[in-house]
Amino acid sequence: MKRLHNHINGRFVAPTGGAWIDNVNPATGAVISQIARSTSADVDAAVAAGRAALDGAWGRSSAAERADLLDAIASGIEARLAEFAEAESADNGKPVHLAAAVDIPRAISNFRFFAGAVRHDHTGCHTTPGVINYTLRKPVGMAALITPWNLPLYLLTWKLAPALGMGNVTIAKPSELTPTTATLLAEVFASIGAPAGIYNLLHGYGPEVGAPMVAHPDIRAVSFTGGTVTGAHVAAAAAPKFKKLSLELGGKNATLVFADCDFEETVKGAARAAFLNQGQICLCGSRILVDDAIYDRFVEALVAEVSAMKVGDPTDPDVSLGALISQGHRDKVEGYLRLAVEEGGTIRCGGERLDGPGAFITPAVITDLESTCRTATEEIFGPVVTVHRFSTEAEAIEKANQVRYGLAASVWTADLRRAHRVSAALATGMVWVNTWLLRDLRVPFGGVKDSGVGREGGHYSLEFFSESQNICVKL
Repeated sequence: MKRLHNHINGRFVAPTGGAWIDNVNPATGAVISQIARSTSADVDAAVAAGRAALDGAWGRSSAAERADLLDAIASGIEARLAEFAEAESADNGKPVHLAAAVDIPRAISNFRFFAGAVRHDHTGCHTTPGVINYTLRKPVGMAALITPWNLPLYLLTWKLAPALGMGNVTIAKPSELTPTTATLLAEVFASIGAPAGIYNLLHGYGPEVGAPMVAHPDIRAVSFTGGTVTGAHVAAAAAPKFKKLSLELGGKNATLVFADCDFEETVKGAARAAFLNQGQICLCGSRILVDDAIYDRFVEALVAEVSAMKVGDPTDPDVSLGALISQGHRDKVEGYLRLAVEEGGTIRCGGERLDGPGAFITPAVITDLESTCRTATEEIFGPVVTVHRFSTEAEAIEKANQVRYGLAASVWTADLRRAHRVSAALATGMVWVNTWLLRDLRVPFGGVKDSGVGREGGHYSLEFFSESQNICVKL
């Protein structure tokens, strides 16, 4: 059985406690590897390695040297793109072609983008008669990066690249459900001769290794992406120690469809927003709000679009949706489908298991629910979308904003004035107009309300992973 070790101080090492966790392929139900079950002792070892790196040459490295390292990491992933994509699919259940076209290229782009951002970063200089004030950026020091299972390498590198670019050292804890690409990334670090101790990788369960990371006094920044409930625990542990904290949490995002939209493009866009990656993306549009004038036609077209999606073997290039992350998660999704019926909903298509051991379920479209019911307001994080009517622009905005989350939304209309007006009225961190998940890595990424704290991307990430120091000189 293949074992995925921790990576500390540039070396792969077994967990100090000697325990291992089975890693299951959700599409087959087979155990494909075992991962280290880390403890606080492993955290201490990783912190010691990071501290040594900060005290050594890495702590004196220049922005240009760090940018060159990020580019080298990108090239190392690129050379093994197919291997990374197959590993991501085996861990997560997503189609291999999706990982090869989206997840792994985006990880490469993250390193290339932040290499450029570090090279071209600038800080302020303020002059008054006889005085110059200028600002320096300094690394925070040691950063904990805790990432989820839905976009494993994509989201890890979104944090890791700016953290290293600003001169920090990192301790990464990927989800225990999707450990492989983080391990392959450690191999890339070794292959390019990256300084030891700058990327320390710990596998294991959140309470056993994630919690000690967050609590450790030498870790000065925590960047967490995951569920809102876990995020609250992270915040409660980090706040008394005055750590820098970035939380990207859950979403229950609205897709607002107005009668003047490009109908065919909107149907395709809404379906993609609802079901990409089996609906397991925090940005997925899991609530579709549709103008009364086109509601019946839209639902009919959406059901036809979704019913044509092929679900099955992630290695099949014609598959649209692969397996859910686990049998337990599929059980959760099925629980919400039962709840939807109890709440008066009609399942127009989908929600059916495929035969076999994998955690497969067909994408479901649900109508006839109140927009305030649990199914329509709680994060399901699976291939389930609810569709609701609205009759006025004000009603559409009200329904979009009535959930406790505020991550993202999309607005579909041909009226540019309405697009600006509605977008500004939505209580979300991000809005797409006539598109979805079209990303510019310079823009702020994050949410409001229960969707998180802080922003990632561009200079927002550089600011999070650094401390600004002002120096005042009297001439």
